[in-house]
Parts: sequence; structure tokens; C-alpha cells
Amino acid sequence: MSTARTDAVTSSPPAPAGRLSTLDRFLPLWIALAMGAGLLLGQFVPGLGSAIDGIKIDGISLPIALGLLIMMYPVLAKVRYDRLDTVTGDRRLLTSSIFLNWVIGPAVMFALAWIFLADLPEYRTGLIIVGLARCIAMVIIWNDLACGDREAAAVLVALNSVFQVFMFALLGWFYLALLPSWLGFEQASIDASPWDIARSVLIFLGIPLLAGYLTRRFGERAKGREWYEAKFLPVIGPWALYGLLFTIVVLFALQGEQISSNPLDVVRISVPLLIYFAVMWFGGYLLGAAIGLSYERTTTLAFTAAGNNFELAIAVAIATFGVTSGQALAGVVGPLIEVPVLVALVYVSLWLRKRFWAASPLPEGSTRK
Repeated sequence: MSTARTDAVTSSPPAPAGRLSTLDRFLPLWIALAMGAGLLLGQFVPGLGSAIDGIKIDGISLPIALGLLIMMYPVLAKVRYDRLDTVTGDRRLLTSSIFLNWVIGPAVMFALAWIFLADLPEYRTGLIIVGLARCIAMVIIWNDLACGDREAAAVLVALNSVFQVFMFALLGWFYLALLPSWLGFEQASIDASPWDIARSVLIFLGIPLLAGYLTRRFGERAKGREWYEAKFLPVIGPWALYGLLFTIVVLFALQGEQISSNPLDVVRISVPLLIYFAVMWFGGYLLGAAIGLSYERTTTLAFTAAGNNFELAIAVAIATFGVTSGQALAGVVGPLIEVPVLVALVYVSLWLRKRFWAASPLPEGSTRK
């Protein structure tokens, strides 16, 4: 999308639909087709899910890793790394993000899991694990599509990653063992070492972040910023959505048979997930508006609060409870619900910008490529 934006000043509304590329204009359709194609492939191509699942290195799915890296690299190559200090100095944004992601998010998912799935302990545990895995991947592209602050997204995702390494196992013990014990509920546990989580962060965030930084640094040094943003970025930009669609096809192909064979269970798992995404996203928006953040940073705060690291949640559930477990199915249903819901929220976000954030003049050179 080629709408204008700036870090601290509200940007002008998105370009009319007629100016958008075909890929951008029909994005919900492409995502729906990718989800449908993945489910059909997983259901009707014998052994496809097992074959894709078998392409791993040290427990990391190579097809999913490839899709995520392709998806994240173009967006991170657009980040103006010389502006990151404007984000790290914004204490309102940083503290709000930590509060939403590591205090409110897990607590909301814990409450919803026990309210809606009290009689289904496997699914309940799986949902709680999803709530603990804060987003470090797809949030980058949702934020970009909603014209959020790219620099802020890069900083908040990095911050989430650091917290994830140190807090995931600790919060897992608290919400699955200690707190249920205090409340007299059934207890569970997870097996997640800090190294396994750190490895996931390094692969799915570290590689595209380093590639994006080096591309901008050496691209601008060789050709200048004007060439980099006017010529180079439009060429690599569409690959973010290609990577997203590829990832969706692979994810749904992997679990197509499991999802289609448990439709009622999927519906029961979906209800608390839908409520969770709505509560976290709108809560992020209300908090951002209440503390006076710009549209861009409010949007970034909302999407980073609502998104989850499905790759980590699924990996932990499978490693601890097995690939055919209810916990793993709950993790798989996460992106099944998250993808269409957050795509819809991208459009809600753009509507909110036109409705509540008046367009302001842009400083020179602050075009969004």
C-alpha cells in the first residue's frame, strides 16, 4: 500500500481503492482463497500434511519458516532505522505495550479459556499457551497494512521477543499450575526451555530484521535514500503478501484434516479466541487514544497486543502434549481465527483513522513506500 504516513504526525487517508494494486485491493479474497486452498489440500491430498510436517530442521518447520521470512523481510527493509530513537524514547508506548502484552493478554486468555472450555481441559490448556505466546511475526504485516508506525512495530516486536525468552516458561507455570492451584482448579504444565524460545525468536525475527537493516544501510549508502524508497522498495514490497499467502496455505494444509474432522471442537475453541482478539485490539486502541498516541502508534499498539506467536504456541503444545493432542489443535485454530479477524481489523483501523484522526500536513520526505 502506498499511502503516506509519519511517526508522530497523523497521515492522510489511504489512496482510493482504484489506485491500489490488485493484490492490495482484493487482499481479503486472496487470504480466503489461501485458507480454503490449504484446507482442501490438507483434506484431499493423502499424506500432504505429513510430508510438509516432515520438512524440519531441529524441530523448525522449513516451509513455515520460509513463508514467515519472505513475509517479514520486505516490511523490515522499509523501516527507517535511524528513527528508532523516537520510539525508544516514547515511554507511554513502551509501558503500555508491556502492560497489554504481558499482564492483560495472558490474564484475558486464562479467563476466557476457563469460562468457555472448563469441561475441555486439553483445549483450555492449548488456549492458555496461545495467550502466552506474544506475536513477533504476522503483526508486522497487519501493522503495515493498517498504515501503522513501522519503526514502533519493529521496537515493540523486539521488546516482546526479549520478554518472551524470559517470561514464557515462568508465566506458563503461573497460569497453568500456580494460579489454578490457588483457585482450586485442575492444574497442567508445559515444557518450554528458554533456549527453544530464543531459537524461535532468532529465526523468525532476528534473520529478517538483520536482513532488512543491512539492505537499507547498504542500499542507501550505494544509491541514496530516494532511489531506495522510490525504486527498490516497490519491487520487494509485494513479496510480503506473497509470503503471507504461502504461509497461510502451508499452515492450513498441515492441519486441514484435523480441523475438518473436529468441526464442533473448532467452533468451541473459536468463540473465546474471537472474544480475545476483539478485547485486546479494541483495548489497545482505547488505551492508545486515552494516553494521546498518534493514529500510527495507537494502531501499532493495538495490533501488537492482539496478535500471537502461533508458531511458538503450536511448537510448545506439540513438544509437550503431542501432535494429535487437543492442546495442539487449539494452537492450530489460533491462526485459523486470527488471520481473518485481524485482516478485518485492518479495515476497521483504516475507517477509524478517517473517522477520528483528522488528516494533518506531512513533513517533507515522510512518504510511505
